[in-house]
Amino acid sequence: MRGALTSLIAGATLLAAGSFPTARAEEPVGLIFDTDICGDVDDVLALGMIHSLESRGACKLLAVTVSVDNPKAAPFVDLVNTFYGRGAIPVGGVGEGGVKEEGKYLPMVDRVDDGKPRYPHDLAETPAATAVLRKALAARPDKSVVIAQVGFSTNLARLLETPGDDVSPLTGLELVKAKVKFLSLMAGSFRPIDGNAHYIEYNVIKDVPSCRALAEKWPTEMVWSGFEIGIAVPYPATSIERDYGYVEHHPLAEAYILYNPPPHNRPTWDLTSVLYAVQPDRGYFDVSDPTEVTIEPDGHSKFVADDKGRSRHLILRDDAQKARVVEALVQLSSQPPDRREGGRP
Repeated sequence: MRGALTSLIAGATLLAAGSFPTARAEEPVGLIFDTDICGDVDDVLALGMIHSLESRGACKLLAVTVSVDNPKAAPFVDLVNTFYGRGAIPVGGVGEGGVKEEGKYLPMVDRVDDGKPRYPHDLAETPAATAVLRKALAARPDKSVVIAQVGFSTNLARLLETPGDDVSPLTGLELVKAKVKFLSLMAGSFRPIDGNAHYIEYNVIKDVPSCRALAEKWPTEMVWSGFEIGIAVPYPATSIERDYGYVEHHPLAEAYILYNPPPHNRPTWDLTSVLYAVQPDRGYFDVSDPTEVTIEPDGHSKFVADDKGRSRHLILRDDAQKARVVEALVQLSSQPPDRREGGRP
């Protein structure tokens, strides 16, 4: 009896000391961020969110691809990545034929204070987005990647058409089918906007052929965050004024102010797609039943219920859910960089 009691006590001591087996943490999802970072500032806040989510162990940012043709867009991405201590993340660009735009905050890449760059960055060249996408996908296990597309569909439509190469013998379509769990994209509209049931959303209209091809050919599940979602959960400008002062110059706050300064509360279109891409099971959003989405020639996103459809779209059911989403977006966007990654204090 004494021997059994001794063994029981010893076992309890080991448990108290933390020597018992623990469940392995789930591997963070590999994330690719495809963005038209240049125009609206929601892309910038979304990129900051991704870094916070990675610091929390929720995702691993594999690459960023830029779908707008502006020579300062990719360096700006590198600027933000470097601020968060992850300046080695691959960045690709759309190149010839991409949508051309100017950007109110992109001149930040040239800001100098006392002879030194305000925001260090060192992107020497920008490879083609399709090459960056193929390399990132080929290096990952099957069904381990989520893509958040928050801009034009140019890069992903081009990816589907790529042939096999020295990175992978698979075509782009085959790579996506093998490696990607789902695509989370900010595009289209799935309810009337200001009474307009035929609303044509910006990300679609800027490259209608690519978005049409994506809707038709993308081989995995697609989860659409429509225009109505972002406008329902605007980012509070008070956060820009209060939550980013832990450094003298913060790229997210400065970009927001340059684009449209407080007291303007900016819609969070791109942030919602990122939040769902990384944490789809947290109940931030409801999702529709399966649908089939087609992009009409004028850019209108048409959707019909279809049990075999590859698409669903996000839904915000009530004010309580909206408030929870806004709180998550604020906390993630304003989270300081992880110093362990070399982020700025």
